[in-house]
Parts: sequence; structure tokens; C-alpha cells
Amino acid sequence: MTEARSNGNISVSILGASGYAGGELLRLLLDHPFVDVAQVTSERNAGSFVHFTHPNLRGRTKLKFVSASELAPCDLLVVGLPHGGAMGRIAEFTELAGRIVDMSADFRLQDPQAYVDWYGKEHTAPDWLGRFVYGLPELFREKIRGARYVSGVGCNATASTLAVWPLFSAGLADPQRDLICEVKVGSSEGGNRSGDATHHPERARAMRSFAPTGHRHTAELLQALAQVDVDDYAGVDAHMSATAVDNVRGVLATAHVFVKEGVSERDLWRAYRQTYRGEPFVRIVKEKTGIYRYPEPKILTGTNYADVGFELDERTGRVVALCAIDNLVKGAAGSALQSINLMCGWEESTGLGFSGLHPI
Repeated sequence: MTEARSNGNISVSILGASGYAGGELLRLLLDHPFVDVAQVTSERNAGSFVHFTHPNLRGRTKLKFVSASELAPCDLLVVGLPHGGAMGRIAEFTELAGRIVDMSADFRLQDPQAYVDWYGKEHTAPDWLGRFVYGLPELFREKIRGARYVSGVGCNATASTLAVWPLFSAGLADPQRDLICEVKVGSSEGGNRSGDATHHPERARAMRSFAPTGHRHTAELLQALAQVDVDDYAGVDAHMSATAVDNVRGVLATAHVFVKEGVSERDLWRAYRQTYRGEPFVRIVKEKTGIYRYPEPKILTGTNYADVGFELDERTGRVVALCAIDNLVKGAAGSALQSINLMCGWEESTGLGFSGLHPI
């Protein structure tokens, strides 16, 4: 258990809080009953009020951004730096806090070679990879509980993994067929630094394939599938494609999984229900009628929910597995807070009760 302050709360600071994920985590932590936000950093915005960058927080906090050099020790540090920013400074960060959650990709993969293969560069702190727990509670809850170091999870990897996990963990997927997943993503996935691809005249009204092959989050999906305790799946490969759509938020993962001969829709229902029974933030969405009969990112805006669904093509044995999330919450800040709750021994859903809006 993290050592509590005199008011019973723990102190949490956010390094790199001017980004979208950092801002979302700050929004969530401001309403958390057991957390006091101590400091938030931004090199570009040091000295300015938080609400100048995150206007939705106007009147909610009087915090100002500080430079990272001004960070004081705290109970738990959340690192929201761009990818590559945490690995070279991890020893420094451990001097500031006994517990760390890194929202970047720097400690998501356990194999140092995977960073070379998928990120094109050597990991500068490979000895630390084994110390971090992959921060997807639905798969690694017990390892996260009480952990000192937890990594973030890629938003596309979150949606893809949650969509297909029941099919593999129940042994229904055909081990002779690869998994193919297409993710459609909103513009906030690109972060708050604009570039040619995110410039509004170029990005607006676009449906643009930006990673037909080689998406980095594929590595996380492969790593998760390797945890399945079914020997038949040792050689199964996964292929991910990503398409930008004209949304600000949201990920919709559409995965194609061929199942073993004889698998019925009843088997699929059983697998999804057994896998996600009791999960506080995973909802099975599969209705016979209605415009929201399948998962839809729109109604998840601002929430930590992951809506999953499926459809079986009995003619071919293909299951289309779906998962919708808000990329900035369940795909980043929400999962981080969910992990913090587990790390500190609190109820897992604390501070994450927002149910979304409709219509929106």
C-alpha cells in the first residue's frame, strides 16, 4: 500500500500533463477521492494555468504547469512523455516516486528485440522491461495489484485485444489461421502536436489508411496472445491495419478470426460472457435490432468502457469481433487510473464512473 498523507490521500504528479492523455488523467484525478494532484509538468507551458491548455478544467483547479526540473518527490508519478522520453530517465524518476505508471510505449514490450523490430531503435533501459507490468487490467489484474511499476497500453492494442481475447482464451480460434484486425481511429490519437497529416484541411473529412501494415501496436497484440494458455496458438500471427476517420476521439477495432469447425453462436456467447463476467468496464453489445446493436465509439466519449461484440458467419466460420473505446480514456488515461486503483488497493472503478452522453 502506498504511504498516505495526513488527509488519507496519496500525492500524484503527472510528468507531461499538457498532452491529451495527460489532460484526461488530470480531469479524472481531480475527482478522485483518495488522490491529491501535487504537480503537473509542461516545458512549453511552465508557469501558465492548466486551464489555458485544458479549457475544460477552468474553475476545477488552480494548478499551474511547472518544469520537470521542479518536480518534488510524490507517492506516485505518472509519466506522459512522448515515446522514448521515459526509458532514458527511468532511474531519475524512481528517485521521485516509489510507484510509477508510464503511459508511453517505452515499457510495454517485454522483449528488447521487439523495440528494434517495431520501433526501429534499441531500448536504452532493457533491464527495466521485466520490472513493468503491462497495464491492461482485464488480462493482468493480479499482477497490477500492488505493483510498483505499470506500463501504459496502446489504444489500438487495447481495442484489438479485448475484441478477440475470449475467442483465443476459450480455445475457439482456428490455430491454422492468422488474426486480421482493422482499427479506425480519431485524430486525437495523433497527439496535440500538429503536422501535415493532422492539419485540419488535410485531416477533415478524411478516411485515410495510414498504417496498412506494420502498426506498432501489433507487437502488443502478439504479446498478449502469447499469454493464452493453449499450446495450439504458439504459431498464430496477427496483422493490424489502421485507418484515420473524421472523428476526434474513438477507436473501433474490427477483427476477423476464423474459428474451429463446429463452433456455434452459443459457444461464442459463452466465451464472451465467461471472459468478461464481472469486468467493471467491459460490456457485451450484441442486439438483434437498433442502430446501436454493435459497439459504437461515439457513445463512449469520455468513458472508461470498452464495448465488445461479435458476429458469426456460419458459412465460412469467420467471426467478426468488435471493440469500441475512447482512445484517450480506456485507451490511455482511464486504464492508467484503473491500474493506479489496483496498485493502491482501492476499488478498481474509483473515479471512473462516468457513463457517457447520448445524444452527442
